[in-house]
Amino acid sequence: MDSTKSTNSHNRPLELWGGLECTVNRVQDTYFHQLERNGHAGRPEDIARFAATGIRAIRYPVLWERTAPDGIDRADWTWPDERLAALRAAGITPIAGLIHHGSGPRHTSLVDPAFPEQLAEYAGAVAARYPWIEFYTPVNEPCTTARFAGLYGVWYPHGRDDRTFIQALLNQCRATVLSMRAIRAVNPHAKLVQTDDLGKTYSTPQMAEVAEFYNDRRWLAWDLLCGMVGPEHALWSYLLKHGADPADLLWFRDHPCPPDIIGVNYYVTSERWLDHRPRRYPRHHRGSADGVPCADIEASRALATPSAGIAPLLSEIWERYRIPLAVTEAHIDANREDQLRWLLEIWEGAKQSRDNGVDVRAVTVWSLLGSFDWNSLVTQDRGYYEPGPFDVRAPEPRPTAVARMMRELADGAPLSHPVLRGQGWWRRPGRFLCTPVATPAAVTSITADGHTLFGRAAAPILISGASGTLGRAFARICRARNLAYRLLSRHDMDIGDPDSVERALALHKPWAVINTAGYVRVDDAERDVERCMRENATGPAVLAAACARHGVHLTTFSSDLVFDGAQERPYVETDAVAPLGVYGKSKAQAELRVQDAHPGALVVRTSAFFGPWDRHNFVTLALEALERGEPFTACGDLAVSPTYVPDLVHACLDLAIDRESGIWHLSNLGTVTWAELALQAAAQAGVDASRLEVKPASAFGFAAARPRQAVLSSQRGILLPALDNALARYLELRNQHDPEMEELIRTAESRQPQAGGQRQMEQTPPEALQASTV
Repeated sequence: MDSTKSTNSHNRPLELWGGLECTVNRVQDTYFHQLERNGHAGRPEDIARFAATGIRAIRYPVLWERTAPDGIDRADWTWPDERLAALRAAGITPIAGLIHHGSGPRHTSLVDPAFPEQLAEYAGAVAARYPWIEFYTPVNEPCTTARFAGLYGVWYPHGRDDRTFIQALLNQCRATVLSMRAIRAVNPHAKLVQTDDLGKTYSTPQMAEVAEFYNDRRWLAWDLLCGMVGPEHALWSYLLKHGADPADLLWFRDHPCPPDIIGVNYYVTSERWLDHRPRRYPRHHRGSADGVPCADIEASRALATPSAGIAPLLSEIWERYRIPLAVTEAHIDANREDQLRWLLEIWEGAKQSRDNGVDVRAVTVWSLLGSFDWNSLVTQDRGYYEPGPFDVRAPEPRPTAVARMMRELADGAPLSHPVLRGQGWWRRPGRFLCTPVATPAAVTSITADGHTLFGRAAAPILISGASGTLGRAFARICRARNLAYRLLSRHDMDIGDPDSVERALALHKPWAVINTAGYVRVDDAERDVERCMRENATGPAVLAAACARHGVHLTTFSSDLVFDGAQERPYVETDAVAPLGVYGKSKAQAELRVQDAHPGALVVRTSAFFGPWDRHNFVTLALEALERGEPFTACGDLAVSPTYVPDLVHACLDLAIDRESGIWHLSNLGTVTWAELALQAAAQAGVDASRLEVKPASAFGFAAARPRQAVLSSQRGILLPALDNALARYLELRNQHDPEMEELIRTAESRQPQAGGQRQMEQTPPEALQASTV
């Protein structure tokens, strides 16, 4: 990590840094600890994982609230001693963070007059214990934190007025100055890396004054630290009007502490659009500014042509301060391909800025272990998780495609993932939450063309099984996620015919294949053994061998019916298979043959599909019958783990992009019998379930034996949400008119017109097909 202040950034490569979400924010008297939730608090081996990404530096927590909540004399240095030593041994430069969206220990707060001196005392103790640390961020995002804690009422002390905002901001900035003074008393060469969210607000002419104020306010923390706030400052009158003492403001002019590196945090939500016509926008984006009703929405969701992103903003801040810059947070809550695309856009924006003479030192990937519940601004413990380079929903953090991309960036290697050739959602036509607004002239915009962003078309994903629900769902979601795909019928690619498979791979040149084709009639398989084995065992093996030869990732599907249901607990990936019928045996054989032919293939075991895009799954049939007041019969002694098709498809696409392999169980978290599933769906839908008839499996006359319980769990990671959550989302979508899906169905049926075409996968349980007593 180069700390020189030379403005000639071309003499050194752009560095890759990492960041660790470590917020300890307070809501009333409840604290939210990200380090506890992501597991890093008890996992020292993460340091080696971080080093493997190639990062040169890391924004790392040495947090006041965790280390010395009861005073310096009672500080426990055990944790930072171990972790900082490990970082040093790994050759990673720590940027020590002392407060991260927090308000300090319980005895203080952002508006406590003693807060600055108390934090400075802690900072001096950190420096004394670790005199070798060169880079510090005493307070992360002081202006942003002051807004959330002092103006919006979100975090402690929950202020909702300009006076509290200003008090919290001045306290944090004064704490930063005093902390760096204490640190430099130990290490005169210590450097300040001062972070804040850098965005910009655009508006209709009627909201121009408010937008101008917001755009002035975003600089306040940096302006104060640089000694730039005096009577001539654009916000001097505002500060005095809301209670700031001129002496407190001028103190910063007398005690400047300009950052050595300005840290720019940039999100897709950082650029905003203000509109005086609030009814044009979704309700949760409506509010008021200075008593004027308006809408405040992400610019990307409203402007007809998206902004150019971070590069113009980096130029703005460079022109204002002429201090070296680093992008200190680059993250988006999105599907995996858009996480990759966002990082690429930030990286390219930083390089473009360097070419334009801006001294940008690094881009920081945020957050290495992902983050929890930021969709509620960490005010609620809902378990909402955003993966990062590592996904912690596993026994050990699992590297994702982002980690692999980081290694390529760090090594200066060509970026290899085909999905990078697609546009991120923030640049696609479907991003709007309102009628698009003409982009103001003040917005610097770029245009790019879908899959040809990098000059050539993206390699597609081949999806077999065009006539089936799962194949159509993959096509739909690939389209929504801007992943190039080809949905193939049996005529296009017969997976049991090696020549047909070779022709399809040669024609389309995919980077991945997702096989949703197969024989699904569980009872018929007892009489149609040869055909079932061809479609379910031989075909996937043929496909796997061809994909292995061509270096193509393969995802294929297995079933809960590979188990006999004899054990009491849910089945995990390493449990021995013991199928009861021909169908289960065909899937068990496929698992072995696929993995033998293609060790890099992903085999997904799943169960009991339901979803909003077909009318023949169990949940839909049950609800339709009960809504009509008709009897519906369901099995009451077979337990399953239902799977919401959109959740399954999204998870499979992320795993394919990550190039995961081996067997993985994917189903929504929950154990129910078929009858309990119908009751739960009816209860959430508000449907009378009094005509539901519960019968044992023996009453259905199944030709194939079913396991008593075939509930799936996972040793590798619980990626799908709980069943009640999935049912709620299913109910929101089931009655919506869906012209896109109707077109997909028409297209698939026109390409495979034979009567009685097989439905792909076991998306319809036998109970659904046989249970209605109409």
